[in-house]
Amino acid sequence: MCEFRYAWKRALPILLTYFFLAAGFGIMLQQAGLGAGWAAFASIFIYSGAFQYVVVSFLTAGTSLVTVALTALIMDSRQFFYGFSFLEDFRKGGWKYPYLVWSLTDETYALLTSLVIPAELNRPTVEFWVQLLSQLSWVLGSVFGAAMGAAIPFDFEGIDFLMTALFVTIVIDQWKRSANHFPALLGFGSSIVFLLLVGAANFMLPTLVFTTVILTVSSRREAKEAIDDPS
Repeated sequence: MCEFRYAWKRALPILLTYFFLAAGFGIMLQQAGLGAGWAAFASIFIYSGAFQYVVVSFLTAGTSLVTVALTALIMDSRQFFYGFSFLEDFRKGGWKYPYLVWSLTDETYALLTSLVIPAELNRPTVEFWVQLLSQLSWVLGSVFGAAMGAAIPFDFEGIDFLMTALFVTIVIDQWKRSANHFPALLGFGSSIVFLLLVGAANFMLPTLVFTTVILTVSSRREAKEAIDDPS
């Protein structure tokens, strides 16, 4: 259980943020006429913060399944690229591998890339607990929000900024820990460029593709140089 305790302590900021942010989703769902059961179902099987908020409007508007599917693909396609840097770790997780791949989110990705896990702990197990605890917090928060939404008037405008604030905090912590700032600068610079080129609604996917390609080429070049010059 050492891995559990370590993961719990490191993931606590995510757990608190997810709970309150998911509560906002649960309240929205309740106001749309759907209850705690639907909140739990969406948080267990969809588990996508931004898209779950969008789903509420889709459900009330009777949007077609094709539109829902395409929107989900566009909004969550960035997470496809996140997994590349963790494939080797996740494969070592055995039966946990499918869940580790599926449940990776923006915030857990940022946390896992910054963790310096002690050698005596099993890394895939720590990663599993970080992601499972994060999802459990999201599920509980959404159910809580749905259950309380009908009874307590609540203005949830602006609550989604909690996710942004958490992500910024993790990035700053990772910047302080890492001596190599090239990935962060590349991501920031390319996001600005693509934001100007294609607009706020479309810049995320090309930014991720571009940075992934550059970082992959860069890492392979560094590995080749290390082999050629072992000294």
